[in-house]
Amino acid sequence: MRDSYREQLDDILTDLVQMSQTVSTAVRQATTALLEVDIHAAEKVISSDADIDAAQADIEARAFSLLARQAPVAGELRTVVATLRMVTELERMGDLAAHVAKIARLRYPEPAVPEGLRPNFVRMGDVAEKMVIRAGQTLSERDLDSAQELHDRDQEMDELRRDQFRLLLGDDWSYGVEAAVDVALLGRYYERIADHAASVARRVIYVVTGKFPDDEVWPQP
Repeated sequence: MRDSYREQLDDILTDLVQMSQTVSTAVRQATTALLEVDIHAAEKVISSDADIDAAQADIEARAFSLLARQAPVAGELRTVVATLRMVTELERMGDLAAHVAKIARLRYPEPAVPEGLRPNFVRMGDVAEKMVIRAGQTLSERDLDSAQELHDRDQEMDELRRDQFRLLLGDDWSYGVEAAVDVALLGRYYERIADHAASVARRVIYVVTGKFPDDEVWPQP
């Protein structure tokens, strides 16, 4: 019975990693839609959000079933509980990618990102995608060094966000109110994707060590 239980738990974790790969693809395509004014990429991201939601519901149902039927303890209990939180983090990342794609679709055929902020969003998109990929790898490999790398990348995202605000609030902003609103929302979406990815890493540390990292260093999102 316990062997079957562990196999079920391993299957859930495998599907969680697969979900992270789907989310990283959505983030990449959302950035393409935004920066390349690609309406087809935007539609793909928006339609894939339903698949991500379905994956979340399936993983949650199976994890709750294990809790109810097997009463896991110690490390196994930590893993199941962390899984329930991480699958929600991944689902939110999928939602945020869809939000980016919806702004790209709304402004089509015009770009939503002003030319002066394009380098900033190129970097934001790259950091966000790599963080989601690394979150999946961290989960798959239980690698604490990778978890720390996610924390460092999250700090880079925060700095990119600060750069945006400096431009938005500068006296030489010339793109108008509508563009300012778009940039503020888009920057927030990418920042939150990074926060959720870092939160996945934080929970992997909890699974491996039984302790959350220092909240002064790893603030909760």
